[in-house]
Amino acid sequence: MTDGTGTGARRGAGKDARAGTGAGADTGPTAGRGAGRDRKAGPDKATATAAATATATATGREALERLYRPRLTGKSGRLEVWYATLTDPRTGTGVWIHHEVVAPADGGPPRPHGWISVFPADGRPPVTERFGPESPGDTLPVADSPPPYYTSPEVHASSSLLAGTAGSIRWRLGVVEGGGAPLYTFPRWAWRTGLLPAAQIVPAPDARFYGSIEVAGEKMELAGARGGISRIAGHGNAKRWAWLHADLGGGDVLEIVAAVARRPGMRLLPPLPLLRLRLGGRDWPRDPLLAAPRFTANIGLPDWTVTGRAGRRRLRVEVSQDPADCVALSYTDPDGATATCTNSERASAEIVTERRTGSRWRTEHRWSLDHTAHAEVGERP
Repeated sequence: MTDGTGTGARRGAGKDARAGTGAGADTGPTAGRGAGRDRKAGPDKATATAAATATATATGREALERLYRPRLTGKSGRLEVWYATLTDPRTGTGVWIHHEVVAPADGGPPRPHGWISVFPADGRPPVTERFGPESPGDTLPVADSPPPYYTSPEVHASSSLLAGTAGSIRWRLGVVEGGGAPLYTFPRWAWRTGLLPAAQIVPAPDARFYGSIEVAGEKMELAGARGGISRIAGHGNAKRWAWLHADLGGGDVLEIVAAVARRPGMRLLPPLPLLRLRLGGRDWPRDPLLAAPRFTANIGLPDWTVTGRAGRRRLRVEVSQDPADCVALSYTDPDGATATCTNSERASAEIVTERRTGSRWRTEHRWSLDHTAHAEVGERP
């Protein structure tokens, strides 16, 4: 996770269904001519509405695709990351596919590389395979319409398809967005301007994945695996950090990035938690950076927590990363410094929100994610 910084029970929801038709019984010739004019105008109006809808859809699609595109190409001392995390609801298997481009601070050529980790639910240890510029392999044949944000001889990644081969693992996964808008864990301006040391965004917070993953010849078919695709862009990894992606069901999701910056004067500060909770299509808190000082993160392994309040709501999050369901990988920053990331796509989380009514706090929502949360803790030597 950069410097600058699931499945669960859900409340019931009702949907209103409204239907109504009206008809006049006017039988005169004038009414007949009016009806004729209406019939002629109907198709024109429908065509205009369809055209406007198509234009809006295309505009929204283009805006979403821009969130995936590489934005730091050619800039030394920068790090850019795309990562997908998902849980197969049938088997409980977790998957982490991480793509990144490191542009060294010394001006050396950018290094595109990454890895895939598969976390079985049957007691077997997780398996990780790396891919990168030094990996051998033939050009990967891919038929995909959106332009890829990451491509190499072994790996292809776009907003609609994740495919590749690395060591004993092969994968090909179609990505279907759940319909929710991108989730800005950092403020929108931070992502758009790049003024902070780094920023994170979740273009597809409630994605569904379809396809197959093969590990050492054992093939697993996925149909509706739940997860998300996130992005990071900045100058490097934090000094310490914790990250959580929690799919709460029905399009609701919680994303947390809590970090201590590496910059002088900031290294001794406590972790600053930036978070976004989406409930019923509404994101809280309104400004995650302004609300961050009102939250506290206690980062450690195997357990860590985030607590705090903003406005009339308060939040308590308890995350557990079982060592048997974790992988520990080394990260390298553009300046050559290293960090160790301990990741689990089979983490557990208890999430509670409360609302203040008068002088009392009342439980609003409670979610228990049993090995379906996606979490990570990063530390320096």
